[in-house]
Amino acid sequence: MKFGVGIDTASHGCYGIYMNTIEPPAEHLSQRELRNESGRVLRAVSEGHVFVLTNSGVPVGRIVPLDAPAPALTIARPARRQGGWSALEITRKATEQSLTETLEDLRGDRL
Repeated sequence: MKFGVGIDTASHGCYGIYMNTIEPPAEHLSQRELRNESGRVLRAVSEGHVFVLTNSGVPVGRIVPLDAPAPALTIARPARRQGGWSALEITRKATEQSLTETLEDLRGDRL
């Protein structure tokens, strides 16, 4: 099984890198063609063809056979959390007053 890397530019101008199995290029299919030629499209999909559905020339989805394997990404290394609040090493100040007493003191000004 071969893998390929490409750039996805169909995500509304955002660039992203994807990695999937190399497969033949999908045929572009407009919404109008899908509506008018749904029988032909369904027969082609049942034979294993893949279509990219477009609306006004903008790709919006894929039509794939049900038994088509989902593109899977292999995890080269697990994610590790670095940083965060624990990395700041904040030391809490000890107070003689409890939180309840502090809140009551602050609320006392409103009464």
